Amino acid sequence: MNNNVLFFLTPKAMCAYLYDDYTMRQALEKMETAGFAALPILNRRGEYRGTLTEGDLLWGIKNMCYMDIRQAEAHRIMEITRRRDNLPVRVTASMHDLVERAGRQNFVPVVDDKNAFIGIITRSAIIKYCSQRLFPED
Repeated sequence: MNNNVLFFLTPKAMCAYLYDDYTMRQALEKMETAGFAALPILNRRGEYRGTLTEGDLLWGIKNMCYMDIRQAEAHRIMEITRRRDNLPVRVTASMHDLVERAGRQNFVPVVDDKNAFIGIITRSAIIKYCSQRLFPED
């Protein structure tokens, strides 16, 4: 197996993500446009801050906006209680650490030594690679 996590990387320029100063409404619109159920959250310096899911947004709207979508413009996404953040790996992470994380989350954020977000590795990319190695005739 390839021992470099960068082999599997979807670079930041090709990723959908949210900024931590987005409102709930901006996050809803970005998630709808991107078509993903979970997106990484970055600060404006490009550092990884966490992961926001559709479920987190739904509960945030219910609990903070009382189901009034207009109030979603008044709340920042970092006010939302997130159930779980996707834990990142560093670019120097071992394949063992990467696969272990991917087993628990559908994508793994990748950060450099300054915690700057450089992209994601999807669980499906790892499975596809393994499948091609295990079943080369398919």
